[in-house]
Amino acid sequence: MDGIKYSVFTNKSIRLLGNNQYTSNVESRSTRTEIKHCVELFFGVKVIAMNSHRLPGKG
Repeated sequence: MDGIKYSVFTNKSIRLLGNNQYTSNVESRSTRTEIKHCVELFFGVKVIAMNSHRLPGKG
């Protein structure tokens, strides 16, 4: 699985697990479609909605 690097475990992400919402760090060159496809294949689920955010680089 090239798209997903690792899961993120913070206080907020642990609270979101109760709502079946998961937080992961992904490759910077991955698109939303690629990430969705990786999650569906790996976990065997249907992704209904997904949010993504690209952090700005340091100047």
